[in-house]
Amino acid sequence: MRCKIIIGLLLLLLIGTKRSAAQTLFVDPAKGRDNATGTINDPLLSLDKAVSRVGDFTGKEPVTIKLAPGLYILTDQVVLKPFKTNNDTARFTIEAVILPDDPGWLPSKMPVIQSISPNNKNWGKFDHCAGFQVERNNTCFKGLKFVGNANPAVVYYYAIERHFPELKDMEVSQCIFTGNRNSAPIQGALFAQGSGIKVDHSIFYECKNALLLFVSVNGFSLTNSIIYGAYEGAIWFGKYSDFVFKDNIIANNSCFWIGMKDFTPHYTFTNSLITDNKIFLGLNNNGVIENDDKTMPVTKDVQRSGKVLLHVVDTDTIPRNYLHPSAASAGHNIPAGLFRSSVSR
Repeated sequence: MRCKIIIGLLLLLLIGTKRSAAQTLFVDPAKGRDNATGTINDPLLSLDKAVSRVGDFTGKEPVTIKLAPGLYILTDQVVLKPFKTNNDTARFTIEAVILPDDPGWLPSKMPVIQSISPNNKNWGKFDHCAGFQVERNNTCFKGLKFVGNANPAVVYYYAIERHFPELKDMEVSQCIFTGNRNSAPIQGALFAQGSGIKVDHSIFYECKNALLLFVSVNGFSLTNSIIYGAYEGAIWFGKYSDFVFKDNIIANNSCFWIGMKDFTPHYTFTNSLITDNKIFLGLNNNGVIENDDKTMPVTKDVQRSGKVLLHVVDTDTIPRNYLHPSAASAGHNIPAGLFRSSVSR
Protein backbone atom coordinates (compact mmCIF):
# COMPACT_ATOMS: atom_id res chain seq x y z
CA MET A 1 0.00 0.00 0.00
CA ARG A 2 2.78 2.36 0.99
CA CYS A 3 4.60 1.51 -2.24
CA LYS A 4 1.48 2.38 -4.29
CA ILE A 5 1.17 5.74 -2.53
CA ILE A 6 4.82 6.58 -3.26
CA ILE A 7 4.43 5.57 -6.91
CA GLY A 8 1.27 7.69 -7.15
CA LEU A 9 3.03 10.72 -5.69
CA LEU A 10 5.92 10.29 -8.11
CA LEU A 11 3.50 10.14 -11.04
CA LEU A 12 1.77 13.31 -9.87
CA LEU A 13 5.13 15.03 -9.53
CA LEU A 14 6.11 13.92 -13.04
CA ILE A 15 2.83 15.14 -14.51
CA GLY A 16 3.16 18.48 -12.72
CA THR A 17 6.71 18.89 -13.96
CA LYS A 18 5.71 18.20 -17.55
CA ARG A 19 2.79 20.60 -17.29
CA SER A 20 5.01 23.32 -15.83
CA ALA A 21 7.65 22.75 -18.50
CA ALA A 22 4.97 22.90 -21.20
CA GLN A 23 4.19 26.47 -20.13
CA THR A 24 7.70 27.69 -21.04
CA LEU A 25 9.18 27.72 -24.54
CA PHE A 26 12.76 28.56 -25.51
CA VAL A 27 13.74 30.20 -28.79
CA ASP A 28 17.21 30.47 -30.31
CA PRO A 29 17.62 32.08 -33.77
CA ALA A 30 21.06 30.49 -34.22
CA LYS A 31 20.58 26.96 -32.87
CA GLY A 32 16.83 26.44 -32.93
CA ARG A 33 14.52 24.38 -35.16
CA ASP A 34 10.91 25.20 -35.99
CA ASN A 35 9.91 21.56 -35.42
CA ALA A 36 11.69 21.45 -32.05
CA THR A 37 10.04 20.70 -28.73
CA GLY A 38 10.83 24.16 -27.37
CA THR A 39 12.79 23.02 -24.34
CA ILE A 40 16.04 24.66 -23.27
CA ASN A 41 17.99 21.85 -24.97
CA ASP A 42 15.79 21.76 -28.08
CA PRO A 43 14.75 25.38 -28.74
CA LEU A 44 12.50 26.68 -31.45
CA LEU A 45 13.97 28.75 -34.26
CA SER A 46 11.51 31.63 -34.57
CA LEU A 47 9.51 33.86 -32.30
CA ASP A 48 6.49 33.50 -34.60
CA LYS A 49 6.49 29.73 -34.10
CA ALA A 50 6.72 30.08 -30.32
CA VAL A 51 3.80 32.54 -30.15
CA SER A 52 1.75 30.25 -32.38
CA ARG A 53 2.59 27.28 -30.16
CA VAL A 54 1.55 28.94 -26.88
CA GLY A 55 -1.78 29.87 -28.43
CA ASP A 56 -2.78 26.23 -27.94
CA PHE A 57 -1.87 26.12 -24.23
CA THR A 58 -4.80 25.33 -21.98
CA GLY A 59 -3.36 25.51 -18.47
CA LYS A 60 -3.78 28.36 -16.02
CA GLU A 61 -0.09 28.59 -15.15
CA PRO A 62 1.95 31.60 -16.34
CA VAL A 63 3.30 31.22 -19.88
CA THR A 64 6.82 32.34 -20.75
CA ILE A 65 8.74 32.54 -24.02
CA LYS A 66 12.47 32.84 -23.33
CA LEU A 67 14.65 34.33 -26.06
CA ALA A 68 18.32 33.47 -26.41
CA PRO A 69 20.75 36.20 -27.51
CA GLY A 70 20.46 36.95 -31.22
CA LEU A 71 18.56 38.84 -33.89
CA TYR A 72 14.81 38.23 -34.25
CA ILE A 73 13.45 39.42 -37.61
CA LEU A 74 9.73 40.21 -37.78
CA THR A 75 8.34 39.99 -41.31
CA ASP A 76 4.82 40.70 -40.06
CA GLN A 77 3.22 41.78 -36.81
CA VAL A 78 3.35 39.27 -33.97
CA VAL A 79 -0.14 39.06 -32.46
CA LEU A 80 -0.50 38.05 -28.81
CA LYS A 81 -4.01 36.61 -28.49
CA PRO A 82 -5.84 34.92 -25.62
CA PHE A 83 -4.96 31.25 -25.24
CA LYS A 84 -7.10 28.51 -26.77
CA THR A 85 -9.31 28.29 -23.67
CA ASN A 86 -9.75 32.09 -23.74
CA ASN A 87 -7.87 32.14 -20.43
CA ASP A 88 -6.78 35.74 -20.18
CA THR A 89 -5.76 35.59 -16.53
CA ALA A 90 -2.55 33.63 -17.02
CA ARG A 91 0.52 35.84 -17.28
CA PHE A 92 2.14 35.82 -20.74
CA THR A 93 5.79 36.91 -20.71
CA ILE A 94 8.31 37.28 -23.52
CA GLU A 95 11.72 37.75 -21.97
CA ALA A 96 15.45 37.34 -22.47
CA VAL A 97 17.10 34.18 -21.19
CA ILE A 98 19.79 36.42 -19.66
CA LEU A 99 18.46 39.54 -17.94
CA PRO A 100 20.46 42.72 -17.23
CA ASP A 101 21.05 41.95 -13.54
CA ASP A 102 22.43 38.47 -14.25
CA PRO A 103 26.20 38.27 -13.64
CA GLY A 104 26.91 37.10 -17.19
CA TRP A 105 24.83 39.78 -18.89
CA LEU A 106 26.34 42.05 -21.56
CA PRO A 107 24.59 44.31 -24.11
CA SER A 108 25.38 41.66 -26.72
CA LYS A 109 23.23 39.20 -24.74
CA MET A 110 20.04 41.20 -25.31
CA PRO A 111 17.71 39.65 -27.88
CA VAL A 112 17.22 42.25 -30.64
CA ILE A 113 13.77 42.67 -32.18
CA GLN A 114 14.02 44.03 -35.74
CA SER A 115 10.91 44.56 -37.85
CA ILE A 116 11.31 44.69 -41.62
CA SER A 117 7.60 44.35 -42.31
CA PRO A 118 5.73 46.72 -44.61
CA ASN A 119 2.53 48.26 -43.25
CA ASN A 120 0.64 45.44 -41.54
CA LYS A 121 -2.13 47.28 -39.70
CA ASN A 122 -4.94 49.51 -40.89
CA TRP A 123 -6.99 50.85 -38.03
CA GLY A 124 -9.48 53.56 -38.84
CA LYS A 125 -7.88 53.96 -42.28
CA PHE A 126 -4.54 54.58 -40.62
CA ASP A 127 -1.88 52.48 -42.34
CA HIS A 128 1.07 51.68 -40.09
CA CYS A 129 3.34 48.87 -38.96
CA ALA A 130 3.26 47.16 -35.58
CA GLY A 131 5.97 44.90 -34.21
CA PHE A 132 3.92 43.26 -31.46
CA GLN A 133 0.14 43.63 -31.47
CA VAL A 134 -1.21 42.85 -27.98
CA GLU A 135 -4.79 41.55 -27.96
CA ARG A 136 -4.91 39.98 -24.50
CA ASN A 137 -4.60 40.92 -20.84
CA ASN A 138 -1.61 40.31 -18.55
CA THR A 139 1.39 40.56 -20.85
CA CYS A 140 5.02 41.31 -20.05
CA PHE A 141 8.08 42.18 -22.17
CA LYS A 142 11.35 41.88 -20.30
CA GLY A 143 15.03 42.33 -21.15
CA LEU A 144 14.57 42.92 -24.90
CA LYS A 145 16.07 45.46 -27.30
CA PHE A 146 13.79 46.92 -29.96
CA VAL A 147 15.25 48.71 -32.96
CA GLY A 148 13.43 50.64 -35.67
CA ASN A 149 11.92 49.47 -38.93
CA ALA A 150 14.19 50.09 -41.93
CA ASN A 151 11.52 49.23 -44.51
CA PRO A 152 11.32 52.39 -46.67
CA ALA A 153 7.58 51.88 -47.26
CA VAL A 154 6.83 52.36 -43.55
CA VAL A 155 6.33 55.83 -42.10
CA TYR A 156 4.71 54.91 -38.77
CA TYR A 157 6.29 52.03 -36.87
CA TYR A 158 5.19 51.07 -33.35
CA ALA A 159 7.34 48.49 -31.60
CA ILE A 160 4.55 47.44 -29.21
CA GLU A 161 0.91 48.30 -29.83
CA ARG A 162 -2.16 47.52 -27.72
CA HIS A 163 -5.17 48.99 -29.43
CA PHE A 164 -8.18 47.82 -27.39
CA PRO A 165 -8.97 50.12 -24.41
CA GLU A 166 -10.77 47.35 -22.52
CA LEU A 167 -7.53 45.41 -22.04
CA LYS A 168 -5.61 45.60 -18.79
CA ASP A 169 -2.24 44.86 -17.19
CA MET A 170 0.84 45.13 -19.37
CA GLU A 171 4.42 45.46 -18.16
CA VAL A 172 7.50 46.60 -20.08
CA SER A 173 10.60 46.06 -17.98
CA GLN A 174 14.37 46.29 -18.55
CA CYS A 175 13.93 46.92 -22.28
CA ILE A 176 15.73 49.24 -24.70
CA PHE A 177 13.99 51.00 -27.59
CA THR A 178 16.36 52.76 -29.95
CA GLY A 179 15.52 54.29 -33.31
CA ASN A 180 17.30 56.25 -35.99
CA ARG A 181 15.19 58.92 -37.60
CA ASN A 182 17.15 58.81 -40.85
CA SER A 183 17.32 55.05 -41.41
CA ALA A 184 15.20 52.96 -39.02
CA PRO A 185 12.76 55.21 -37.15
CA ILE A 186 10.42 54.31 -34.30
CA GLN A 187 7.29 56.47 -34.48
CA GLY A 188 6.24 55.20 -31.06
CA ALA A 189 7.99 52.68 -28.85
CA LEU A 190 4.80 51.87 -26.95
CA PHE A 191 1.39 52.84 -28.38
CA ALA A 192 -1.15 51.43 -25.97
CA GLN A 193 -4.65 51.86 -24.60
CA GLY A 194 -6.17 50.26 -21.52
CA SER A 195 -5.41 50.14 -17.83
CA GLY A 196 -2.51 48.87 -15.78
CA ILE A 197 0.36 49.82 -18.12
CA LYS A 198 3.62 49.69 -16.16
CA VAL A 199 6.96 50.73 -17.64
CA ASP A 200 9.95 50.08 -15.43
CA HIS A 201 13.77 50.22 -15.76
CA SER A 202 13.63 50.81 -19.51
CA ILE A 203 15.46 53.11 -21.93
CA PHE A 204 13.95 54.99 -24.88
CA TYR A 205 16.69 56.50 -27.03
CA GLU A 206 15.99 58.74 -30.02
CA CYS A 207 12.52 57.38 -30.75
CA LYS A 208 10.25 59.97 -32.35
CA ASN A 209 7.86 59.35 -29.47
CA ALA A 210 8.46 57.08 -26.51
CA LEU A 211 5.01 56.54 -24.97
CA LEU A 212 1.66 57.15 -26.68
CA LEU A 213 -1.11 56.49 -24.14
CA PHE A 214 -4.51 58.03 -24.74
CA VAL A 215 -7.63 56.01 -23.84
CA SER A 216 -8.51 54.27 -20.53
CA VAL A 217 -4.93 54.50 -19.30
CA ASN A 218 -5.76 54.69 -15.61
CA GLY A 219 -3.26 53.00 -13.32
CA PHE A 220 -0.23 53.88 -15.49
CA SER A 221 3.26 53.97 -13.97
CA LEU A 222 6.65 55.04 -15.32
CA THR A 223 9.52 54.30 -12.96
CA ASN A 224 13.34 54.06 -13.10
CA SER A 225 13.42 54.79 -16.83
CA ILE A 226 15.29 57.04 -19.27
CA ILE A 227 13.72 58.87 -22.22
CA TYR A 228 16.33 60.71 -24.27
CA GLY A 229 16.19 62.44 -27.63
CA ALA A 230 12.51 62.01 -28.55
CA TYR A 231 12.20 64.37 -31.50
CA GLU A 232 8.44 64.88 -31.23
CA GLY A 233 7.34 64.00 -27.71
CA ALA A 234 8.51 61.86 -24.81
CA ILE A 235 5.06 61.06 -23.37
CA TRP A 236 1.61 61.65 -24.85
CA PHE A 237 -1.10 61.11 -22.24
CA GLY A 238 -4.88 61.08 -22.07
CA LYS A 239 -7.29 62.76 -19.67
CA TYR A 240 -6.04 61.03 -16.51
CA SER A 241 -4.07 62.07 -13.44
CA ASP A 242 -3.87 58.80 -11.47
CA PHE A 243 -0.39 57.68 -12.45
CA VAL A 244 2.96 57.02 -10.76
CA PHE A 245 5.98 58.89 -12.10
CA LYS A 246 9.23 58.57 -10.15
CA ASP A 247 12.97 57.91 -10.48
CA ASN A 248 13.09 58.85 -14.17
CA ILE A 249 15.47 60.83 -16.40
CA ILE A 250 13.72 62.70 -19.22
CA ALA A 251 16.18 64.76 -21.23
CA ASN A 252 16.86 66.37 -24.61
CA ASN A 253 13.38 65.80 -25.99
CA SER A 254 11.27 68.16 -28.08
CA CYS A 255 8.57 67.97 -25.43
CA PHE A 256 8.44 66.19 -22.08
CA TRP A 257 4.72 65.64 -21.47
CA ILE A 258 1.81 66.22 -23.88
CA GLY A 259 -1.61 66.31 -22.27
CA MET A 260 -5.08 66.74 -23.73
CA LYS A 261 -6.90 69.99 -24.30
CA ASP A 262 -10.10 70.71 -22.32
CA PHE A 263 -8.82 68.78 -19.31
CA THR A 264 -7.58 70.11 -15.98
CA PRO A 265 -4.93 67.66 -14.78
CA HIS A 266 -3.40 67.12 -11.36
CA TYR A 267 0.03 65.79 -12.24
CA THR A 268 2.63 64.68 -9.69
CA PHE A 269 6.23 63.97 -10.69
CA THR A 270 8.65 62.58 -8.10
CA ASN A 271 12.44 62.18 -7.64
CA SER A 272 13.38 62.68 -11.29
CA LEU A 273 15.50 64.76 -13.63
CA ILE A 274 13.53 66.55 -16.35
CA THR A 275 15.93 68.76 -18.28
CA ASP A 276 16.84 70.25 -21.65
CA ASN A 277 13.43 69.61 -23.17
CA LYS A 278 12.34 72.31 -25.62
CA ILE A 279 8.83 72.24 -24.15
CA PHE A 280 8.18 71.10 -20.59
CA LEU A 281 4.40 70.62 -20.73
CA GLY A 282 2.49 70.63 -24.00
CA LEU A 283 -1.08 70.21 -25.17
CA ASN A 284 -2.30 67.90 -27.91
CA ASN A 285 -4.30 69.95 -30.39
CA ASN A 286 -5.28 67.32 -32.99
CA GLY A 287 -1.72 66.05 -33.17
CA VAL A 288 -0.11 69.48 -32.98
CA ILE A 289 1.83 70.24 -29.79
CA GLU A 290 1.02 73.57 -28.17
CA ASN A 291 2.78 74.97 -25.14
CA ASP A 292 0.86 74.47 -21.88
CA ASP A 293 1.68 77.39 -19.61
CA LYS A 294 -1.34 76.96 -17.31
CA THR A 295 -0.90 73.50 -15.80
CA MET A 296 1.12 73.59 -12.59
CA PRO A 297 2.20 70.04 -11.66
CA VAL A 298 3.28 68.99 -8.20
CA THR A 299 7.00 68.21 -8.27
CA LYS A 300 8.73 66.40 -5.42
CA ASP A 301 12.54 66.29 -5.60
CA VAL A 302 12.53 66.99 -9.33
CA GLN A 303 15.59 68.60 -10.93
CA ARG A 304 14.81 70.93 -13.83
CA SER A 305 18.36 71.72 -14.96
CA GLY A 306 21.65 69.96 -15.64
CA LYS A 307 23.35 68.29 -18.57
CA VAL A 308 22.75 64.58 -19.17
CA LEU A 309 25.81 62.75 -20.48
CA LEU A 310 25.16 59.17 -21.52
CA HIS A 311 27.68 56.41 -22.12
CA VAL A 312 27.59 55.78 -25.86
CA VAL A 313 29.44 53.54 -28.29
CA ASP A 314 32.66 55.35 -29.23
CA THR A 315 35.12 52.48 -29.62
CA ASP A 316 34.99 48.95 -31.01
CA THR A 317 33.15 47.68 -27.92
CA ILE A 318 29.79 48.45 -26.35
CA PRO A 319 30.06 49.48 -22.68
CA ARG A 320 28.04 47.38 -20.27
CA ASN A 321 26.29 50.53 -19.07
CA TYR A 322 25.81 52.18 -22.45
CA LEU A 323 22.92 54.65 -22.70
CA HIS A 324 23.18 55.16 -18.92
CA PRO A 325 24.36 58.43 -17.31
CA SER A 326 28.09 58.79 -16.78
CA ALA A 327 29.55 59.74 -13.41
CA ALA A 328 29.85 63.35 -14.65
CA SER A 329 26.21 63.49 -15.77
CA ALA A 330 23.38 65.24 -14.04
CA GLY A 331 21.00 62.67 -12.62
CA HIS A 332 23.63 59.95 -12.22
CA ASN A 333 22.36 59.43 -8.67
CA ILE A 334 18.83 58.61 -9.88
CA PRO A 335 18.30 54.81 -10.11
CA ALA A 336 17.15 54.96 -13.74
CA GLY A 337 18.16 52.52 -16.45
CA LEU A 338 18.15 48.78 -17.10
CA PHE A 339 19.67 47.66 -13.83
CA ARG A 340 17.61 47.04 -10.71
CA SER A 341 20.70 46.45 -8.61
CA SER A 342 23.11 49.29 -7.76
CA VAL A 343 25.93 46.74 -8.04
CA SER A 344 25.01 46.13 -11.69
CA ARG A 345 25.05 49.85 -12.41
